[in-house]
Amino acid sequence: MARQEQVLVLEPQHELKFRGPFTDVVTATLKLTNPTDRNVCFKVKTTAPRRYCVRPNSGIIDAGGFINVSVMLQPFDYDPNEKSKHKFMVQSMLAPFDMVDMEGVWKEAKPEELMDSKLRCAFEMPLENDKTHENVSNQTVSPSASSVKTEHSVLPKSASASLDDAEVKKIMEECKRLQMEVQRLREENKQIREDDGLRKRKVTSMAAPHSSSSTMVTSSMRDEGLSTRLLALCVLFFVIGVIVGKLAL
Repeated sequence: MARQEQVLVLEPQHELKFRGPFTDVVTATLKLTNPTDRNVCFKVKTTAPRRYCVRPNSGIIDAGGFINVSVMLQPFDYDPNEKSKHKFMVQSMLAPFDMVDMEGVWKEAKPEELMDSKLRCAFEMPLENDKTHENVSNQTVSPSASSVKTEHSVLPKSASASLDDAEVKKIMEECKRLQMEVQRLREENKQIREDDGLRKRKVTSMAAPHSSSSTMVTSSMRDEGLSTRLLALCVLFFVIGVIVGKLAL
């Protein structure tokens, strides 16, 4: 009994074209469409299994569905005088309604239930006109490409120059601590001034001039020391703020 006609629709129908250069993997796509109301099992076979990688090479296509099969040609030394003799075959069969094991279905399938389609393989190299066009396109795009490359080259450099998160966090904590210290010194200075004012008001006009001048000198020295510490901390805080600002930029 003659085999059934292929129910799957193949795109392309008769020939898989692989366009060089063939110094790297070249991929061709084979689309399998199932226009029927039954699920269809399929297998993809080739006469040169070591030269191609097929994904997927078997499976089930749902009713009314399709699947794209990637046929990857491995790199090889291309000879334009040598014609390709490689061929592919897409084998299919209607999936049984009670199918459990697909491999078992293929083994138990009768010859008249199998359908197949054959495709040739063709190798093509880019034409000289295409090469010239590609070179012109590369020259036209090169300025933008170089600018993109420059941007990418700058990014890792700036990233490497910046501090890591732990160090930034440490600096921010130090800034907060300095802020609290400055605030504490301001409050302490304010309290000292208030205390000095209170003491001055308590000093009677009958106090000796020497005692009064000694108290004023002591108070002046204390204020000067606090003002110096406050100024130093403010300068340190400003320097750290400038460093953090530059790192953030």
